[in-house]
Amino acid sequence: MSEISFQLLKKNLKRDLSSLKVVRVAIMGDTATQLFVQAIKGYGVEENLNIVAFEADFNQVELQVFNSSSEFYRFNPDYVVLFYSSHELLRDFALLSDSEKINFAQNRIARFEQIYNTITSGLQAKVLFLNFQEINDGVFGNYANKTERSFLYQLRKINFELMNLAIHLKNLFIVDLNVLQGRFGEDFLCNRKMFVNTNLLFNIDFLPFISKEIISIMQSVEGKFKKCLILDLDNTLWGGVIGDDGIENIQIGNLGIGKAFSDLQLWAKQLKQRGIILAICSKNDEATAKQPFMNHPDMLLSLDDIALFVANWNSKADNLKYIQKTLNLGFDSMVYIDDNPCERDLIRSFLPEIEVPELPDDPADYCSFLQNLNLFETASYTSEDENRTRQYIQEMNRVVVQQQYNNEDEFLQSLSMRCGVSLPDEFNIPRIAQLTQRTNQFNLRTVRYTDEDIVRIFEDPSFFTLSFNLADKYGDYGLVSLIILRKASDKSLFIDTWVMSCRVFNRNLEAFVMNYVMDFVSRKGFSEVVGEYVPTLKNAIVKDLYLRLGFEEEHNRWMLKTENYKIRKTYITLVSK
Repeated sequence: MSEISFQLLKKNLKRDLSSLKVVRVAIMGDTATQLFVQAIKGYGVEENLNIVAFEADFNQVELQVFNSSSEFYRFNPDYVVLFYSSHELLRDFALLSDSEKINFAQNRIARFEQIYNTITSGLQAKVLFLNFQEINDGVFGNYANKTERSFLYQLRKINFELMNLAIHLKNLFIVDLNVLQGRFGEDFLCNRKMFVNTNLLFNIDFLPFISKEIISIMQSVEGKFKKCLILDLDNTLWGGVIGDDGIENIQIGNLGIGKAFSDLQLWAKQLKQRGIILAICSKNDEATAKQPFMNHPDMLLSLDDIALFVANWNSKADNLKYIQKTLNLGFDSMVYIDDNPCERDLIRSFLPEIEVPELPDDPADYCSFLQNLNLFETASYTSEDENRTRQYIQEMNRVVVQQQYNNEDEFLQSLSMRCGVSLPDEFNIPRIAQLTQRTNQFNLRTVRYTDEDIVRIFEDPSFFTLSFNLADKYGDYGLVSLIILRKASDKSLFIDTWVMSCRVFNRNLEAFVMNYVMDFVSRKGFSEVVGEYVPTLKNAIVKDLYLRLGFEEEHNRWMLKTENYKIRKTYITLVSK
């Protein structure tokens, strides 16, 4: 089922991990977790992470969490993985009186929330909670669905309430063990004989799959995730070859194999609505390739869903490079879907950073296969995500207009840019947090924050948080930059975070932000701003930012006196928010 085996994950732990990013992870559960920990660490290596792990003895979760001087708190993890087994849950449930069983789920959720609150009050850690695999004690049969006194009812209620809890507790992430059981089956997930004899619940063959889910969530929080889905056309979005068969003969719709291609289109459309950028990369005549999008009654995708449509007779590798450059996205944030195995191998050879799934032979299996890969894990979702395709299309309109100007200043002036500055509030906090999670290029220190972190920072009087919304005559970029200032002394402020969306590069917004910040700092009575650049593989674009803005380097930090700052010229007008 997977090319990655538990044996391979164990071998990964023997590699030199010194160059990998260190992430501290605490793993605690009510069953033995030794092999589970090895799998998580091994899968971390697959994703270039050096997982330094703390493993509590089994069934010691509460002893560690509710003791503020425990090893757990001394370890100070970045992430906490909590695993409670359904089998132990059933034992607890079975010992209750009939009246107590009705409140079982409610009491458990309250206890889980208490555990979460205790952890996050003592640590700035994200909590990953494995939900409960569905098991049925068979006591009530199908009537279990009609009574609150059944274990099945209470188990399902716990999983449902865990989702509700995660909506409100932004540093809580659910690892969906129950979905994986639905995919693979209980026998693949658990080894009952091993569980009885050793208290190890998970099958060895299952461990890579659950570890992948855990590492995927961590990577999405750390800012590494897929942003763009690129699609081939012939025999991928429809059956047949549009240039040969004509629009009337391609296979699409609700009959026969056409339904498989319609299902794939519907999945892609849902991803677009969630904020994933869709692009087309096809060897085709462009006018012919666009015909189904404009004229076929059964097409679910329209041209309005596509941010960039590339159809020509160039090599697909060259076209993918063009798409990457135009959208200004990293290759590692792109997924390419193509029915042709030769084309897939070609892209893997020339552009290995792009994710290229090995599609099944039968188109009927395309959609379920891709859905099960969980290619588009995310740590956040905001209302602005729905508008992302429109924003990219607007940006390409700007690029076309820009080519008509010989002078960059004239082009910027023609945009009539307007910027509003605001503090965090209930409406923009999710987007502020998301910007820290998703921004990799213009990110001076690459610190990631969740909604709860932003609320904590906003409520802390030693921090100042400013967000910037940009718009021009072509449309609204939305919230595109964030700066968080922390008091370093009575006269000095440290730039804890400065991020800016790649969609507004080359708009001179960084100069506008610094002009505003230096005025803000002066009005607050501070005389110095201190910056820091922490290099990553992706943020070289801001390596010299502080130097360009007039800062002076001292001991690996950048210093600027407010009295020495010179206002930078921009073509952006400040507007009230």
